[in-house]
Amino acid sequence: MKLYSYFRSSASYRVRVALNLKNLPYEYVPVHLVREGGEQLKPAYRQVNPDAIVPTFVDDEGHSIQQSLAIIEYLEETHPEPPLLPKSPVDRAHVRSLALQVACEIHPVNNLRVLKYLKHTVGADDATKDAWYRHWIEAGFATLEQRLAGDARTGKLCYGDTPTIADLCLVPQVYNANRFKIDTTRYPTIQRINDYALTLDAFARAEPGVQPDTE
Repeated sequence: MKLYSYFRSSASYRVRVALNLKNLPYEYVPVHLVREGGEQLKPAYRQVNPDAIVPTFVDDEGHSIQQSLAIIEYLEETHPEPPLLPKSPVDRAHVRSLALQVACEIHPVNNLRVLKYLKHTVGADDATKDAWYRHWIEAGFATLEQRLAGDARTGKLCYGDTPTIADLCLVPQVYNANRFKIDTTRYPTIQRINDYALTLDAFARAEPGVQPDTE
């Protein structure tokens, strides 16, 4: 198995956790998103992923899969233990909804492509760009905090006490929030879940600071 990844990519971070939880060894292939204008934009990587984004996952049979949640669902289907989704349909929908709130509502407006467009095309200065970043994380975290704090299914993690795809999405987003100096103590349930998750080996080994391409 092979994972094209960048240490600070939150989407790649999600997949690294999933691979660790399922005890699947893989080759880490670094794709630097900033160096030399972005290695993801070069022809060699565009042959791997025409969208020029990470992660890209290649399984043992050579099948290439893009998009972090699609990769995680593929791993869930092909390596079902330990499960990353609950058994009941309504709880599975709940966990997917939490994951998608991060992956589809918070993260996309703050990813590198958007920030570069704001700065280089729209002409936003760094202060405006950073304010944009913080606004969308804070808006998303405010409602996510309400959902997690008010749901009896929330335990040490987003759903009970074992990791699900919701935690795989939440923890990298908290990492991003910390990078931009957002006060995550305003979201105590999110903060508590993140702190507990990082005590688990699968999450700790996936952290950006311990990846082969960490700077």
